[in-house]
Amino acid sequence: MKRTLLTAILMLSATLGAAAAQAVAQQPAAPARQDLGAVRQAVEQFLQTQTVGLPGAVTVNVGAIDQRMALAPCPQLQAFFMPGARAWGKTTVGVRCAAPSAWTVYIQANVTVQADYVASAVPLAQGQPIEAGQLVLVKGDLTTLPAGIATDIGQVVGRSAGVSLAAGTPMRLDTLRSKQVITAGQLVRVVSGGAGFRVSAEARAVAAASEGQIVQVRTAGGQQVSGVAKAGGLVEVAF
Repeated sequence: MKRTLLTAILMLSATLGAAAAQAVAQQPAAPARQDLGAVRQAVEQFLQTQTVGLPGAVTVNVGAIDQRMALAPCPQLQAFFMPGARAWGKTTVGVRCAAPSAWTVYIQANVTVQADYVASAVPLAQGQPIEAGQLVLVKGDLTTLPAGIATDIGQVVGRSAGVSLAAGTPMRLDTLRSKQVITAGQLVRVVSGGAGFRVSAEARAVAAASEGQIVQVRTAGGQQVSGVAKAGGLVEVAF
């Protein structure tokens, strides 16, 4: 009788084990998910491509990606910028999948650009031509500075500040006046031309002007005309 009971128990155990194995086998497999590491890599590679040609040392840092995102696998990830975004400072990069399942996510990133920029080494007076000895190169992250910062001293020498500047001020090209090429009262040559002809005459500048600015001059006959100031004491007049 004991043997019969033992045999029954063994048979029951085997049956339960088989049933459990069958239940596990019948459970649906977990759906495949997109590798978020590949998403991060797509953002990093995209930003590295976008920053080619920038001055100095560029560093790309991709922000944290929410590991709870359950995205369908994508064979071809496409990274892109939102309108107005660029690879400069704090930015946002979109990553999308077109097929087989369409989805789009947006990832935060930060791009730093360590390079030399030009700053005033001494206080600079308003309107005075700037000399090379008054400038210094400073290394820093260009993305934290205002737009239009000069990165070469040659870009600044000869120009003048629109307002007085303290020592250590980064030099913004859009706030500097161009190098003066004509002074008030200077004898200049007025040139003009057209199809098949070119004429020139001497005149005297009424006011000072930087290259590219409109300046008024007075001819020997007393006529006052306006033209574009050029280097070498030239004034181009269009007819």
